[in-house]
This record gives sequence, C-alpha cells and structure tokens, in this order.
Amino acid sequence: MQVTGTTLQHKHKKTSIALALVSGISMFTGAAVPAHAVTLLDLLRGGPGAERAGRPDNGLPGVGGNTGMPTERSLADPEPLPKVSGPRYYTYKPDAERAVKTTAFAAASATDGTRLIAEAKVAAPAEIATALEAFYSKAAEPVWVSGGDVNEKARGVLSLFERAGEYGLEPADYILPVPALTTASVAAPADAATPINVSATASAPVSAADSHDRALMQFELALSEKVLTFAQDMMRGRIDPNKVSGYHDFKRKDAKLSLVLPFAQTGTDVAAYLEGLAPQSPQFQALKAELATLRAAAANDGPQISLPSDILLKPGKSSADMASIIAAIQHTGSEALKTKHAATLAAYQQTPDYTPELVDVVKSFQAEVGLKADGVIGNATVRKMVGHTSKDKIEKVEVAMEQVRWLPDDLGQRYVFINQPAFTVYYHDRGAEQFAMRVVVGSKSNQTYFFQDEIETVEFNPYWGVPQSIIINEMLPHLRQDPSYLDRMGYEVSVGGRAVPSSSVNWFGSTDKISVRQPPSGDNALGDLKILFPNSHAIYMHDTPSKSFFQRDMRALSHGCVRLAEPRKMAAAVLGTTIDDVNGRIAAGENVAAKVPVKIPVYVAYFTAWPNKDGKVEYFDDVYGRDDATVKAFVATTKVRAAQS
Repeated sequence: MQVTGTTLQHKHKKTSIALALVSGISMFTGAAVPAHAVTLLDLLRGGPGAERAGRPDNGLPGVGGNTGMPTERSLADPEPLPKVSGPRYYTYKPDAERAVKTTAFAAASATDGTRLIAEAKVAAPAEIATALEAFYSKAAEPVWVSGGDVNEKARGVLSLFERAGEYGLEPADYILPVPALTTASVAAPADAATPINVSATASAPVSAADSHDRALMQFELALSEKVLTFAQDMMRGRIDPNKVSGYHDFKRKDAKLSLVLPFAQTGTDVAAYLEGLAPQSPQFQALKAELATLRAAAANDGPQISLPSDILLKPGKSSADMASIIAAIQHTGSEALKTKHAATLAAYQQTPDYTPELVDVVKSFQAEVGLKADGVIGNATVRKMVGHTSKDKIEKVEVAMEQVRWLPDDLGQRYVFINQPAFTVYYHDRGAEQFAMRVVVGSKSNQTYFFQDEIETVEFNPYWGVPQSIIINEMLPHLRQDPSYLDRMGYEVSVGGRAVPSSSVNWFGSTDKISVRQPPSGDNALGDLKILFPNSHAIYMHDTPSKSFFQRDMRALSHGCVRLAEPRKMAAAVLGTTIDDVNGRIAAGENVAAKVPVKIPVYVAYFTAWPNKDGKVEYFDDVYGRDDATVKAFVATTKVRAAQS
C-alpha cells in the first residue's frame, strides 16, 4: 500500500505523515509553509518535493529543520540503518526425481515377458514414482503393450501428446519413441574373447525376442510415467508457482494420480480421458481457442512497425516518426476507427507535422485501447500502437493457461478478480461481470502478490497500521534525527502494546515491538475505507486520497496494497448494500468494521493475457517480469524431463 501526502498548512500541525515523512519541510514556530500536494511517491522517485529536499545520498530529506550546530551523535560514525527486503525471484528448480522401485513388479506379472518390467529403469518426481509403484505392484497385465507390440491405446495417447501444445503444454515433455520390432538374434560373435553385454543383468547371448520384450517393458513403464506427468500437468500446471518467486503464494492442487492408471487399464479411450482433465472454465477455453487462432496466424505475420519506446510527441509538434505512427494505427486500429477517420488517413502525405486532424485520430485510438485520450503520444500509446507479434501473444497465452491451472476451475458465481497487469478489478455476481474499475497496484520494488483468499470485512474510517517495512525503510532515518517526529504528525506509537510518545522511543534500537498507526482522518493513507481478506502478505483493497493516480495509464505505484478508484461502490457490492448506506457509515465518523454476509472469493491475479466479459482475449504488459520468470521455469522443467526420456 502506498502512502500519500496532503497539504501542509501554517498553524496546522496535524497533517499527513506521508508528506512529512519525506518532505523535510522545516517546522519552525511561525514559519510559513507553502501549500503543495506532494505525494510520497513523487518524493521517493525524485519528483517535485524531492528537488527541494536536501539529502542527495538517498533522496530523502532531513527532518525537524536542524540548522544549528551538529550533535555529538551526528558527528560520530553513522550507525547503519536496517532495511526490510521484499520477496525475491528464484532460479527455478524442478521437483527432484528418484528411481522408481521395480523390485515388486515381477511378482505381479502374468508372463515371463512381462516380468522383465522389473528391469525397467525410470526416474520420476516422488508423487509420480509412488503412483507407479502402487499400480505395478498389483497389475498383472501391462497397459500399453498387447500381443508383443505397442497397442492402439498407447498410440492414441502418443498422438495426444503430439497435440499437447493445444493445451498450452510442451509436447517434448511427453513424447516417447516406440520400440521397433526386432527380427534378428543378438548373440556374441563366435570369435569374441568375451560375450557382449546386452542388458544390465545379462552377459549371455540374448535373442531378438528377449531384447524386444525388454524394450517393450521399458516403454510400458516409461509411458505410464509420461501419462501421469501429462495428467498432473493438465490439472495443476507444469511448474510449482511457489518456486518461481516469493510473490507467488498457492497451495498446489491434488491431482489424485492413483486414479489415472487404473482408468487407463480398463478404459477404452484413454486419450479422451486425459483431454478431459484440462480446465473446463470459460476463461481457459477462451485462451485455448485464442492459442489456436494465434498459431494459425503466426505464419502470416508481416514485418513489424518499429517506433522508439522513449517517444514523447505532443499536439502541434512534429516528429520524423509521424508516418510510422499513422502506419501503426492503421495496422492495429479497429475497422470502426479507420472508417471514422478514413478521409484524414487517405489525405495524409507522410509529413512530420502532428496536426489537429491527426491528433483526433490518435485520441480515438487511445480511447479504443483504454488509454487516456489526450493526444499525447508516449510510452503507453506506442506500446498499444506497435502491439504484440503473434509470437509474443502465444507466449502470453501459454503462460496464462498455466496460471489458470493454479486457480480453482470454477472461480464461483460471485467473486472479485484483480488483474494486476490490467490495473483493473472486476466484480462478478450471478455468474457475470457486474462492473470493473481502475486500481493502483504495487510498484516494481513493492510488488503485489499473486494469490487467492476470501473477503471477510469492510472497515470504515480505518486506522492505518504502518507496516514494519515502511517504519524501518522510510520512517527510521527521520526518527533517528527527530524522535518527536511522529508526535508532531499526530501518529500513535506503542511499544509492546503500551502507548508512548515517539520522542520517548529509542529509535536506534530494535523496532520489533514498536507499532505505529495513523488515526482516521481526511488525510489517512487508506482514505475512508478498506476491504479486508486477511492474509500473510498484509494486502487488502482500500480508498486513497491520491485520486489523480487513477488517471495514469501505468498504475504500478503503491507499496503493494490495491487502491480502488471507486471504493464505495466495491464496498456496497461485497456487503450487499447500497452506496448511500456506505456513505452514511462513513459520515458517522466512527472506526467500524462490518462483516460481509458471505465470504467472497478474491483472486489477486497476474495475467498478461485474459478474456474480457465478452470472451475476447486482451493483452497487457508484463509489468513485474513474471511472465519471463515463468517461461524460464518452463525451460528448466523441459530440460530435466528431456534428460529422463
């Protein structure tokens, strides 16, 4: 959650801590302070306020207007300030594999040939190895081999594996070569000094039939391992999201592998059974259809129009890139847009001037793609103009199909879905989207997590409990210079649960037992309400005094919590009441928590490809680089699986 500041006014000491935290404006008695609406974000990122601040070492100013002689402490060697670090991204490590224990397989086999399965060598992750051992310790007949050859059941499954890409999976993870029939004996040459070993257990000559039987039993066990892997991947995904980064938080699904091979043994169409394990949600089906369309179109991708990413073109100016800009709009804009501005587009003569007529074209394009229609061509507009290649979109859809598998197959009839790359939250009820609104999510250095939970409470006129990370990373430098800082700003400080003045706290010691909170007020960083779904990441939805941030196209700006553009509308929806009722509770001025009548699922999600309410897949920028991290995990997984094939 990001803290913002409001106006500092003369003779009014109670103001936003978020501004005073980083503004460094002197608080001399009787000193006139100009009124500025400066946000914490502006200051932390070197915006207007930071230019006035005098701390070039870290961009944060001093506190308290200390212009006299330096203190003894300040002249001493500086004590290092502690820091609270956020989660990190990991180098992905696929699940460890172990050898399948086959010693008990021979006893369950029906013939001498099938007893050779005990000599098969297959490695698999623990869950799959255990399922294989449980099945083949009891199975009298093989599943994939009949009459001395690979059967049609197996060939149908292998054919499905070749189409694994249709489901966003990697065919190379499952493909297995079929043993070739052998007609000649494999024997030691008559003049050889020693016989040739043809297996791990035999040094005597082996017939072609024995060799083929061994190959078939190796294939039998290996294909069963691939089938279990495919089934597991279809249901819960190829990778463990919790191994991608500390920002991913999911309980992995139970794939119930013990049911797969018994069904394969008795069922007639195993391939159809395995296909049926894919998610059936409308979102997954829309992504699957989009993937097929993209792959069909990929071969027809023409040359891409290139525009500089750092372009900033305002109406009335000129640019050598103007012709490319218009070409990009003609390439990515809708037919309706091109029809509306057909005369302007036809009359354009490749000139560099950004004329009023062309500004109207750009404004229409910006409105169409969900950007602020101001006619200013910047990074966000260029990204929408240039678009994504089919290859880019394919990768996004494949990642999205993987991530859908981490969520419940049925999101519910009533739920809240926050899509961070879209900077949007969607409220669903009665199985349909009822409304959507803009949100602000965590900055790249304070990322919002990817997880699911349940909405339980709406709190009106909330206190803001300052997280330890903000106390340590952002407040502590100021408190070490001016311990009374929080007292002056109207914040409440407690040590071990006992309220104390901030001036009495030793800010050079541990902050573990120190808590800080901001009382309800018009300046409160959480605004008028917050919507809670208790979680270990201390993330929730809330109001904010900084309404201007919702006008920005890139809204990854907070400390991690989710700010709502229309918080009262969302509060009324989850409480099952009216906005007027919510307004009345806020107007009462009391800090009150209201339980939602029924807990509502909330998905704090991260999808750079996601179908809208009409089923059309929309694409968004990978603001945190999580798609890249997921693709790297795919590559690592395929590499490990290939080594075992």
